[in-house]
Amino acid sequence: MSTEVSAAERPLRGSGRELRGRSESASRKLRNTLATIVMWGAFLVALIPLIWIMWTVLSKGFSTMLDIVWWQKDQSGVGAAGFDKMIRGARHAIVGTLLMSIATSIIAVPLAVFTAIYLVEYGRGKLARAISFMVDILSGVPSIVAALFIYAVWVTTFGWRLMPVACSLALALLMIPVVTRSTEEMLKLVPNELRDASYALGVPKWKTIVKVVLPTSFSGILTGVLLGFARVAGETAPLLLLANYTPFLQQNLFSGNGMAALPTLINANVQFMSADKISADRVWGAACTLILIVLAINLLGRLVGRFTKVKN
Repeated sequence: MSTEVSAAERPLRGSGRELRGRSESASRKLRNTLATIVMWGAFLVALIPLIWIMWTVLSKGFSTMLDIVWWQKDQSGVGAAGFDKMIRGARHAIVGTLLMSIATSIIAVPLAVFTAIYLVEYGRGKLARAISFMVDILSGVPSIVAALFIYAVWVTTFGWRLMPVACSLALALLMIPVVTRSTEEMLKLVPNELRDASYALGVPKWKTIVKVVLPTSFSGILTGVLLGFARVAGETAPLLLLANYTPFLQQNLFSGNGMAALPTLINANVQFMSADKISADRVWGAACTLILIVLAINLLGRLVGRFTKVKN
């Protein structure tokens, strides 16, 4: 009798397990759907401000940027805002932005790359931990603090006049931690088997770094450098404090007459843009040009990283 009951109960038990399995599967699908909706919602919420900013800047400044005079002329000879009816060009600001960013890269990139090489290949003790900690601290320093530090050293301590190169030094303090961390991560991605194979052939460590490690990670390092370049190209606080705005083209980084940049061109006209359409056109044109330069550098970094990648 008991055998017959247990045999009759088996289909019921099996169907119960099947129902529980189906309910758990439906619950997992529901949780997965909800998580997908939340992630897509967060993505769209983060994307809306970016699209809004891009649309506002492009819609108001793209027409100014399309004028060939904008790229060929500067603001020399242009009257006071609100009275002059000429937009003229931003060549002086574009050239100044590129010159100071290039000078910043010349200062920051060697220091950052050598620091990353030491941290990955040589640093094992307290000194390496201290350097890594200082890089983390430097990466969180506000740009105005870096500018104030250079101002205190450059003007207060040594008594020198403000020069564009002082601005490049302040920007270098902001670029060094970015390039250091990106280079450090790229060097860590190099397989240790490559290093061991080089050491097994009797190659010294410094030559292994130069001939094996750096070429293998070159594309990633260069991408990090270009991203750091794009970041300092859009910085504002050091330019306002250390680089006096001038309406004409200035190519001497050691001149005390100042040097224009796109952020300082915006700052020189933004106070008049509410009452003067010409000043507003200059502001939006400079903002659109700056976004275009930063976007082009970022795209260049991606392309360089793709086409210079070492093949297995």
